[in-house]
Amino acid sequence: MDAFSSKDMAMKAQKKILSSMATKSSVQMFIDDTSSEILDELYRVSKEYTGNKTEAQKVVKDLVKIAVKIGVLFRNNRFNKEELGVAQDFKKKLHTGAMTAISFYEVDFTFDKTVMSEILSDCRDLLLKLVNTHLTPKSHGRINHVFNHYSDPQLLTKLYDPNSNFRPNLTRICKGLNKLVEDGTI
Repeated sequence: MDAFSSKDMAMKAQKKILSSMATKSSVQMFIDDTSSEILDELYRVSKEYTGNKTEAQKVVKDLVKIAVKIGVLFRNNRFNKEELGVAQDFKKKLHTGAMTAISFYEVDFTFDKTVMSEILSDCRDLLLKLVNTHLTPKSHGRINHVFNHYSDPQLLTKLYDPNSNFRPNLTRICKGLNKLVEDGTI
């Protein structure tokens, strides 16, 4: 019996097309305005921190591609019961991370780079576990690239320094995260 499935092929094509369309203008179709604003701020932080526009674009583009692919997998009911449990754990950890990020921002000098870095690393590990059998090693590399970049303790320390140039970016990021938390998105 041939293992061909038009549904599987359609989903693969959809993931491929959407990942190649992950440009700023097409992101608007898949990501809400608040998330888009947060991504813009993450891009600005990465660009300033690395001094490399290309690297900053790559890390945000990788983030968008991963989000879109996971969205396609969810819409096509590709996750089994165990994986849906991992997805819930990821959502909880992401919520905890957002609340922690906001708290560190609102209360000066409470920032702990180890705590924030660990939360982001845990999110990465849960996400890799979730997509283990669904996405290619190249996509796994994108997940590692994004989370390793943003969990960098030096980047986090500069971002949370109350006297740094990143303070306005952090303000807008936390404002967006707060809105996503209030809306129940994360």
